[in-house]
Amino acid sequence: MIPAERLRTAYRTARAALLAERVPEGHWVGELSTSALSTATAVMALHLVNPFTHRELIDAGRKWLAAHQNADGGWGDTVKSFSNISTTMLCRAAFKLAGEKEYPETVQRVEEYLTRNAGALPTARAAAIRARYGKDHTFSVPILMTCAVAKLVAWDEVPRLPFELACLPQSWYRFAKMPVVSYALPALIAIGQCIHHHRRSQNPIRNTVRRLARGLSLKVLRRIQPSSGGYLEATPLTSFVVMALSSIRRRRAAAEQQVIDEGVRFLVNSARPDGSWPIDTNLATWVTTLSVNALASAGDLDALDTKEHILAWLLKQQYKERHPYTGADPGGWAWTDLPGGVPDCDDTPGAMLAIEALAPPTGLRSPLTTPAGGALNAGFLWTRNLQNGDEGFPTFCRGWGYLPFDRSGCDLTAHALRAWGRTPKDLGSSGAEVASGMRYLAREQRPDGSWLPLWFGNQHAPDDINPVYGTARVLAAYRDLDLKDAPECRRGIEFLLSVQNADGGWGGAKGCPSSVEETALAVEVLLDLANGDAAQKGVAWLAEAVESDRFRDASPIGFYFAKLWYFEKLYPIIFTVAALGRAVKILPPAPAAGSA
Repeated sequence: MIPAERLRTAYRTARAALLAERVPEGHWVGELSTSALSTATAVMALHLVNPFTHRELIDAGRKWLAAHQNADGGWGDTVKSFSNISTTMLCRAAFKLAGEKEYPETVQRVEEYLTRNAGALPTARAAAIRARYGKDHTFSVPILMTCAVAKLVAWDEVPRLPFELACLPQSWYRFAKMPVVSYALPALIAIGQCIHHHRRSQNPIRNTVRRLARGLSLKVLRRIQPSSGGYLEATPLTSFVVMALSSIRRRRAAAEQQVIDEGVRFLVNSARPDGSWPIDTNLATWVTTLSVNALASAGDLDALDTKEHILAWLLKQQYKERHPYTGADPGGWAWTDLPGGVPDCDDTPGAMLAIEALAPPTGLRSPLTTPAGGALNAGFLWTRNLQNGDEGFPTFCRGWGYLPFDRSGCDLTAHALRAWGRTPKDLGSSGAEVASGMRYLAREQRPDGSWLPLWFGNQHAPDDINPVYGTARVLAAYRDLDLKDAPECRRGIEFLLSVQNADGGWGGAKGCPSSVEETALAVEVLLDLANGDAAQKGVAWLAEAVESDRFRDASPIGFYFAKLWYFEKLYPIIFTVAALGRAVKILPPAPAAGSA
């Protein structure tokens, strides 16, 4: 055990760093990693719309890409990511489309990377893209469409997307077996139309249906476009839509031109001063609830002098109307306070936990009569109605279990159950409802005792999985629901203990380098569930990371969608505060060095 004063000092340092990251309004906004993939797609979109009007941004983007090419000639999704075929093909397309003469060395190196990893022929490179994503067309088709626009592959290599399905009533989408996930509806419409324009079907009936569906689906695309212009506040998704529509040379309907113009406005406003673009605008709601819940875990919410503002701000972020994009009922929260957000089953439980911490019931009146109580009740109903038939919880839409990121997730399910377990009794769920979610988690536990998360990974682990993150998040539910003695919980604890590194930290899986994020997540749950040498070694690892300032070093552990990596500046700071604060709260003080 480290000396108590050293532990308290490390915690206070981390806490001060977290509090200093608040914006003037009193909550957190954070900073998402800049992205080679986002930069490449934005450059191409602006070039296709008007290469003269947007020349400065296009040139700055190409310059940034050339400066951040990896040593092997490829690009990863972030500046800390390993090269991958998807991002590298998009960067190659950006130079081919927007100009490559000024960057001969960059082009030569990327060609060498692609030849080594996918082959020299366009058909082999297209096959490599398709192989990476399998049946899920959410990301493979946009990449191949982009490469076809840049004349790197033939249009025959690009699978068609049935954009006419967007004309169905929204409540039917989950029955339509769409080849893209629920949040990729804009790509389905725009890219589907683009492919149809460049490669018509040999079936005359299908061509007639798609011709008739073009105008109506464009109206759907415009209707679901947020006021910011950015679908999901995401640069890649918005860029793909703008690219697809701009590549179709025809007389445009008003809705189509509005989609392009608003998308371009979003891209121009999202550009960073160094010439790059981030993967998304921000995760303001998510990082704010994480921060509040970290301080609550430490029993230190009194350190937060903006509690009233944050509570009012969080209540304001709850959706009060049916969402036009996914058709989600009122009552949920998104990851951001910006108009492109979509309510989901990770941010909604996070907001519920934070509100419960900020406004606990006083016992003087029913929680239902308070604004916070009403919000919690609506959040509970929202998550309950999202539960899938397999008893787990998906991200956005009930019943869209056909493809990755639409299926139920262990981390999402655990988060929802934690929120249910902490809400006041006259708002919360019944024991039977909680038990159903726990049955899902028991079935999903892997033979080694771990659980896999849906939205997080580790680039050092086989298949990019992150069982440490997933297991830590699920164990938090067993802890909060007082199920510490459940056999699944004990196996999960044994898994975490078995993959701790010799340095005292954790990576995403056995043998992965230790990171701040994964070490902090493991330590926070082990302090309550298995407080022994392993947890104390982890605490010491984190304390040393704070002392050396390494606790600010963010790792690319986040999946945005379809294996698209990101890191968030605040994640390591928030998770460190939660773990060290928990240690200060529950660990018995150790004698200082040299004391009797």
